[in-house]
Amino acid sequence: MILLMAKYQPFPVRQWAEEESSSGRLARTSEQRSRVRPTRVANPFHEYRLLPDVTPTDPAHPLHEYAALYPEVASAGSLRNALQAVADRAGLGLTVEPTSSPGWRYVAAEVEADGRSTNVLMASSERKFSVNCWAYGVHRPSGSSQDLSEVAGAMRSWHQGSRVCELTAQWTFLRTWELAEAHERGEAVPARWQMMRRIAAAYAERRQDTEWRDLVQAAFQQPRLRALSPGKAMYWFTISRRAAPPICNDLPRTRPLGNGRFEVTFANGRVQEVDGAAAAVAVIVDSLPYNAVPLPLGS
Repeated sequence: MILLMAKYQPFPVRQWAEEESSSGRLARTSEQRSRVRPTRVANPFHEYRLLPDVTPTDPAHPLHEYAALYPEVASAGSLRNALQAVADRAGLGLTVEPTSSPGWRYVAAEVEADGRSTNVLMASSERKFSVNCWAYGVHRPSGSSQDLSEVAGAMRSWHQGSRVCELTAQWTFLRTWELAEAHERGEAVPARWQMMRRIAAAYAERRQDTEWRDLVQAAFQQPRLRALSPGKAMYWFTISRRAAPPICNDLPRTRPLGNGRFEVTFANGRVQEVDGAAAAVAVIVDSLPYNAVPLPLGS
């Protein structure tokens, strides 16, 4: 079942490395490790320090299950090695790194520089390289290709500073979405409000429950809140000074409790319950700190 993660997980889970290093599961001595000789590795997520000195057709090779679909990757020993070789042959000037997640070190790779990054991940059941482009923590274009040279070319264009629409026009396997383009235009906050209101209206119609829609609409009517970036975290309506990570967590948030009741939670842990969406929004506005104003990207 773990193999499915390589196909569907959109980008690496960075905290795995710290979790692995701090756990007791790897607490063998070097002498004990040296005696471990795997007879079969069913998937590339098994934790071994060194690549076994066997061919990709050998069941002990971590990429054995991928060899038929990705022969060049299996021969290179990892996606990082194969992608770096392609980039070097084409003179693209990319520095490809292994993913920070140790479980994906053979099947994923990334390039990161100057606020931009690109993650590449191999699918497990078909030949497909999934590509995700990021800028300042915001997901931008994404897509998939069977051609590793095409992937490398798109990565170079992104890291040379191509705009979203330029990138998707040049590399047609990539697609974009409205919020990615809005971030690039500097209009992320209005775009997030538009999306939030549209989703809230659809939810109210589908569930016949208007509390969330009423909350979003009431917040949108307040100029101070409308200047901030709205969000949803589980059942909570949140606001932030910026539309890109890191999201502010020192501003009040609220959620519907049902039967017209709303809960407002403050940064100091204080909780207040009120009747009606308008009242919840009024409490938030009244408790906003003086510095609850929009912040520029990267601040």
